[in-house]
Amino acid sequence: MKSLISILMFIICTTSWTQEDTNNKPKKTSLVIEMDKQTSIKNPFELRDPFKKKKRKTGKRNKNYGNYLKNGKYSNIVSIEDGFKINQIRIVGVLLGQNRRAIAKIVDNSGKLNPESYIVKEGMKIGDNDAEVKAIVPGGVVLVEKIRNVYDQDEYIETIIPVTSE
Repeated sequence: MKSLISILMFIICTTSWTQEDTNNKPKKTSLVIEMDKQTSIKNPFELRDPFKKKKRKTGKRNKNYGNYLKNGKYSNIVSIEDGFKINQIRIVGVLLGQNRRAIAKIVDNSGKLNPESYIVKEGMKIGDNDAEVKAIVPGGVVLVEKIRNVYDQDEYIETIIPVTSE
C-alpha cells in the first residue's frame, strides 16, 4: 500500500514538471539552473564550506594550558609527566580496580601541596629521570628508574611513594 502511494506521488510530480505551455515550450521550473549567466567568482571550488569545521592549529603549547597535544591526542587532563622531581610528588589517593589509578599532588618549595591533582596510571613515566610507574598498590605507588652509577653502568632503583593525607 505504501509503495503504491509513493509510486503515484512520483508519477504526479514528474508529470507536473514536464507540462508544456500553449506554445509547446517546456515550462521552466525552479530546478533548472541557467548556465549562461556570468558570476564574479573565479574559482568556486576554493570557497569555504560553511558546514566544515575550522582546522585547529597544533604545535607547541604552554605547560599550564589545557587541551595540549600528547601522543597524537588532545587532552584537557593536566599531566604529571612534565618533569617534576620525585621527592615533590605526594600520593593522596588510590583507585583500585581493573584499571588502577592514583591521585598525586605536587609540593611547592614552601612545603605546601598545590590544589591541582594529577592522575597517575601504571606504565607512565614521571619525574626528572623518567621513573616508570610499575605498580599501584593500596599502600602507594611503586616506581622504577634507571640511573648510571659511578662505574658508568645502568642501575635500576625502586622507589615506593606511600599514600599520605593532604
